Amino acid sequence: MKVKFEDVKNAPEINEYIKQADLSLKALGYTDHAFGHVYKCVDAGAKILKELGYDDDTVELVKIACYIHDIGNVINRHDHALTGAVMAFKILDKMGMEPENIARIITAIGNHDESSAFPVNEITAALILADKTDVRRSRVRNRELATFDIHDRVNYAVEESSLYLDNDNKTFTLKLKIDTKICPVMDYFEIFLNRMILCRKAAEYFGLRFKLDINGLELL
Repeated sequence: MKVKFEDVKNAPEINEYIKQADLSLKALGYTDHAFGHVYKCVDAGAKILKELGYDDDTVELVKIACYIHDIGNVINRHDHALTGAVMAFKILDKMGMEPENIARIITAIGNHDESSAFPVNEITAALILADKTDVRRSRVRNRELATFDIHDRVNYAVEESSLYLDNDNKTFTLKLKIDTKICPVMDYFEIFLNRMILCRKAAEYFGLRFKLDINGLELL
């Protein structure tokens, strides 16, 4: 591989796009999409493919895809997966990445948003699982509980979040501990049902069954 994850992580222009995209989302009232979310996705995506036995080069590609998957938000939240894929193509091509690897990464980025997503390859499936399962209190910017919208409540209510891949039983589990005084479980489903359906499809790409455990109860 000509371009590694470290090259992408240390590219000033990419990091500026990530910062500016997050500032736009902050202005719109969205949860954190800056480096906390980025690195959470990178770690989760890499862990998934490693545990499934994929080679080091494929793990490098998913880390890159996870790192830059949301840069399209610097243009607009609407269709950010598609604009992000085009931006990634130009950046990675200029950096000298091989066309085959660029193609796999921009496919993943272009297919990660639930409005138009589908796990068409292993990079995409891992990115979807890493991105859509990043639900946690620290992503909420607003600290005034009285002014929370439903997205704030759902994320803020999550006290613990963890992922478990069980190769023996062919399952992938998102386990959450939720404060139901802040957010009833039904509110979680109202906001995240489409994301959980997408996670199920992504898990099925790997021959796994997606499971959702909330407060010790298996709900999917």
